Amino acid sequence: MSRPETPLLVDAEADVRISPQGGGGQRALLAHPALLMVGIVLASLNMRAALASVSPLVSEISTAFGLSSTASSLVTSVPVLFLGVGALVAPWLGRRFGAEPVLLAALVLLGSGILVRVLPSVYALYGGGVLVGTAIALLNVLMPGLIKRDFPDRAASMTSVYTGAMIAGATVVAAASVPLERALGGRWEASLAFWSLLAALAAVAWLPQVLIARGRTGQAVGAGVSAGGRGGPAAPARSVWRSALAWQVTLFMGLQSLWSYVLIAWMPTIFTDHGMSRGTAGVVFAFNNLIQVAGAFAVPLLAGRMRSQRPLVVLVTTLVAAGYTGLMVAPVQGAWVWAAVLGVGQGGAVGLALTLIVLRSGDAVTASRLSGMAQTVGYLLAAAGPLAAGAVHQTTGSWSVPIALVLCVCAAALCVGLLAARDRKV
Repeated sequence: MSRPETPLLVDAEADVRISPQGGGGQRALLAHPALLMVGIVLASLNMRAALASVSPLVSEISTAFGLSSTASSLVTSVPVLFLGVGALVAPWLGRRFGAEPVLLAALVLLGSGILVRVLPSVYALYGGGVLVGTAIALLNVLMPGLIKRDFPDRAASMTSVYTGAMIAGATVVAAASVPLERALGGRWEASLAFWSLLAALAAVAWLPQVLIARGRTGQAVGAGVSAGGRGGPAAPARSVWRSALAWQVTLFMGLQSLWSYVLIAWMPTIFTDHGMSRGTAGVVFAFNNLIQVAGAFAVPLLAGRMRSQRPLVVLVTTLVAAGYTGLMVAPVQGAWVWAAVLGVGQGGAVGLALTLIVLRSGDAVTASRLSGMAQTVGYLLAAAGPLAAGAVHQTTGSWSVPIALVLCVCAAALCVGLLAARDRKV
């Protein structure tokens, strides 16, 4: 499991400055490890939940505010956009204030954003999305580095716990959103607001870690670990922004994020527009999230054992293209099949994209910089996907044209992916 762990860690690598008293992991685990693990799991459950809770309710939200398809797409596009924007400032915040306080602040910000999003104003709807996206970006960037710092000898197993909790959170929330709406009096606002309790619970569980961190000497707080895993200034390196290979990796990351966020935003709506009930559409969407686990774990394992990952690029892009084609020709009749095919392809693609960051990097400093570039550009690119799909759907009155455009994205991802998968280094 060594390969899948690494790419998840590079974009938030902690600058571990070892204190004279002992190792960073032993120092951190003076806090009870079970308590720390609970905090990590609860925080991870929140990292996709606020995004997944919206998709099954988009039609109700649109009706409540009289939104067009384009305006509705902003409900999901705005948080994704600020995933990229927030990723720019997360490393600086970690260096300045420490990982634990920033993670606590992110959970408070996330809960606040969820509540703001349900206020009776379209501006609050979008403004809450800004807060939600920024908060999730901070969690995305800082959590993996903290796991590596505090569980150095069990990082692989803890990474599995972290990613599993993240996907499980999205799966449960996607499946529960519509039934929860019905149970709470048929109000979509109540269904969305309910998940602020999950963020509040995680914040309470995380508070002891902040208190412990304040009394800890030699705290690990920054980004940019050296190749040897020790603190200290990083060696000068050529900017990854000038590397063609870095841009190929970045574009593959962005394009696979784009097709995934189109599904996050519109998959339940595609099903309901073709006659499926909202409850069933939410369950199929949750099933799609769950199946992503298989691809996310298997593909990185295979990628780490290959000199060139081109066969895997072909595999994941073909699966995603096949699933989207199914949504175009028989969305309801084959819904469960398309959800499964897309799930394996989506999970495999994101796992492969993260793995390519490490495999194409010659050292940890380059990997960290490449990951920051890929995450920032990738999320900014992905944010355009739901918005464009909604605008085209509104113009054409059909989902066929938006899906056809996503198939073009798959073709582009295949091209840049084949270049990024070559056995070369940035």
